[in-house]
Amino acid sequence: MKKITLIFAFAALISLQSQAQDTDKKGGFGLRGGASFFNFGGDDASSNDYSNRIGYHLGLYNSLFIGNSFAIEPGLFYSVKGTQNDDFANSRAILKYVDVPVLFRFYLSEGLNIFAGPQLSFLTSSKFEGDLFGSTISFDTESVSNSDFGVLVGLGYNLPKGLNLQASYNYGLSPVFKNSNVDVYNRGFQVSLGVTF
Repeated sequence: MKKITLIFAFAALISLQSQAQDTDKKGGFGLRGGASFFNFGGDDASSNDYSNRIGYHLGLYNSLFIGNSFAIEPGLFYSVKGTQNDDFANSRAILKYVDVPVLFRFYLSEGLNIFAGPQLSFLTSSKFEGDLFGSTISFDTESVSNSDFGVLVGLGYNLPKGLNLQASYNYGLSPVFKNSNVDVYNRGFQVSLGVTF
């Protein structure tokens, strides 16, 4: 099912690319990547010593401009999320996803833009680690939900030569764990550098 969804998402990117040629602004495929600072959020997370864990994201996007001030931007990214716990074992969750966002960008000026949109994510691997007696203990877990849903909001700026910068916040709406009474969510910031071809 995951493979079918990813193939469909990639086909949609290609389809939108062919439509982007008729717009007033330069759209097209691009590469984007950067640092991620994720944590577990929600009421059940506030009672624990969770802190941001640094990860990364990397992937493709496609900008489809509609007029001069509005663009739709689907994407496909590999993203490492999770959290850090400031306990005696320095325990941490390392969650890896394929993210499929669809962003709606509004340009406030030639380069400055704000954006928001939904994001569906598919879990590729999940494990928990901890440091005990000078060694790192790691184990995979099946308790993490296979998919995740959230909303992205952010601020972007287009630079010369097709480069762009953006900062975004990912507000997870689906519980991280399945069949659990503990409701915690993937939430965090991302800082990205991209290039449109």
